[in-house]
Amino acid sequence: MIAPDVEVPIGSPYDLRVSTGESVGEFGIREALEQGDPGFVHSFTTGSTVDGPGVRVVGWLAGCQFKCVYCHNPDTWKMTNGLPVTVARAAEVIKQYQHGLKIMKGGVTLSGGEPLLQHRFVLNVFAAAKKAGIHTALDSNGFLGDRLTDRDLQLIDLVLLDLKAITPELHQRLTSQPNQPVLAFARRLAALRRPIWVRFVLIPGWTDDMGEVERVATFAAGLGNVERVDVLPFHQLGRFKWEKLGMDYALRDIEPPSPARTEEAIARFRARGLKAF
Repeated sequence: MIAPDVEVPIGSPYDLRVSTGESVGEFGIREALEQGDPGFVHSFTTGSTVDGPGVRVVGWLAGCQFKCVYCHNPDTWKMTNGLPVTVARAAEVIKQYQHGLKIMKGGVTLSGGEPLLQHRFVLNVFAAAKKAGIHTALDSNGFLGDRLTDRDLQLIDLVLLDLKAITPELHQRLTSQPNQPVLAFARRLAALRRPIWVRFVLIPGWTDDMGEVERVATFAAGLGNVERVDVLPFHQLGRFKWEKLGMDYALRDIEPPSPARTEEAIARFRARGLKAF
């Protein structure tokens, strides 16, 4: 475990971090996951305007069960690459910006990695944020959504749901995991009328087929609770991490989609009545 005055990693998710939590040990990690304290945090970012409404503090948690071929932060796959941070220290970081977050109509977003691998820590931090009157958002791939009870979801004002693909085989190739749990979580959020912002990464040769875009758009529009869709053009900002970690990067030679292709994808979502950007 860590002292409550530990230095919290303020920085960018593009910073490469490895083995910062290995000293905790396997037993310590298991205990932390059971208690939800501490959590394993790659970094905190302040002043974000792309991770939910307004200006936000973003906590990037370590650990992910997806192995996305285009991931720009593969160092967040291992939980031990995150620094152990207590709930109290995470709450302190958030409360430092409490006044500005409220003025700028922002809040706190927990992302990753996949934050629901540490769902008890997520809920503890969100409970502290809600107590302070701060808006909460969860950025998740949705695969572990069944870890959250309906009551837990009341602590989450917004879910930023990463829809990788609708076609099962494509989703499996992209992430190494099936998408049935993801789609089930989306449908559950819809039934509970919990708001969603969809995030969809447009990758040339993978997800830029307009048939697949149409399938994602049709699914999102059918939910009835999607407030916004962000079409995110693939980029190479994380390529250096794959190289530094000695990992085979299948997309090393893929170029970002053209502006015209990105606009075409956005248009498909708008044609389904969705607010898309």
